[in-house]
Amino acid sequence: MTGLDAAVRLADEALAELADAAARVPGARVPGPRGGFGLLGERGEVVGKQRWTDRSCRLLRTADGWIAVNLARADDLDLLPAWLDLEVGVQESVWDRVADAVAGRDAIAVVEQGQLLGMAVARVPAPGEVAEGDVQLMSRRMVPPGGSHVRIVVRPPAVTPPAATAFVVDLSSLWAGPLCGRLLAELGLNVVKVESTTRPDGTRLGSPEFFGRLNGDKGHLGLPLATAAGRAELRRLVSRADIVIEGSRPRALAQMGIDPAAVVRARPGVTWVSITAYGRTGPWCQRVGFGDDAAAAGGLVDRGADGAPALVGDAIADPLAGVVAAAAVARAHADGGGVVLDVALREVARVAALRAEASTAAGAA
Repeated sequence: MTGLDAAVRLADEALAELADAAARVPGARVPGPRGGFGLLGERGEVVGKQRWTDRSCRLLRTADGWIAVNLARADDLDLLPAWLDLEVGVQESVWDRVADAVAGRDAIAVVEQGQLLGMAVARVPAPGEVAEGDVQLMSRRMVPPGGSHVRIVVRPPAVTPPAATAFVVDLSSLWAGPLCGRLLAELGLNVVKVESTTRPDGTRLGSPEFFGRLNGDKGHLGLPLATAAGRAELRRLVSRADIVIEGSRPRALAQMGIDPAAVVRARPGVTWVSITAYGRTGPWCQRVGFGDDAAAAGGLVDRGADGAPALVGDAIADPLAGVVAAAAVARAHADGGGVVLDVALREVARVAALRAEASTAAGAA
């Protein structure tokens, strides 16, 4: 089984769980059969094959393994001197220069240095690598392998039936969170996408059609979150929500004066889902990550005959985490809420990676 095969199977399972949960919410629209393959590759379908040749993430060899480096943001190039003591004058030479710079370095050390600067860099685990030494997985009790996310019960579930018209506040951006919100909107839930008027969703800078697919079925609200009044309005909005979707690192929410557990505790029936690269807890909770590098960090890569890793799909941890999160939210809502769901792109990718590894091992036995 390839990494893509394993990811598609996991997405198919999540979509089936989503439909089962919707059937338990009176008045909700139950989605018909749908394959995960189309959702995982949806951006490529919209943007075209050029996306595959222009991707911002590369897998690079170090002295003792491989790392994923994602230069997705314009200012990432400005961090290269501080990270690798590297001055790059011509953009076309960036990847060759970065590859040369990391080739003689220790993978863990170079990743830690990059992450301290806020760069999306990750170490790619070796095939069959034992996870007991992974401080992030250990702290989140993902060793031995557990589920695809952390579920924290904050209060007892509501006794009243869940509403098909539940109010969903979608604070997320890019791909995973907006896809989660879109799938909930397709069930008939009232989803409102909230954006900062000064820092809107970065997906707007890309394909308008893709942004529309992720967010077209939602209401839209812009708030001046750089102001005290804007942050106060956001807190009022969140306090009314039945479901909140967000993808912020913990310190960003704290700066807004928002505590997910407190929001869930305040009213019966509330569900909060956080979708981040490495999770809301643990020593890596503030690390930066995007779909490709987070997937590689979870071991979701394909390997050639020489053992060299290759990226799977298109930023695959993003849509895969979005589908898994939507299923988890729908199930929690049907069960009466009262929970904080902590979905990490890396851990969702790891579930698929472990399945692919087990299948390969079984085939070789």
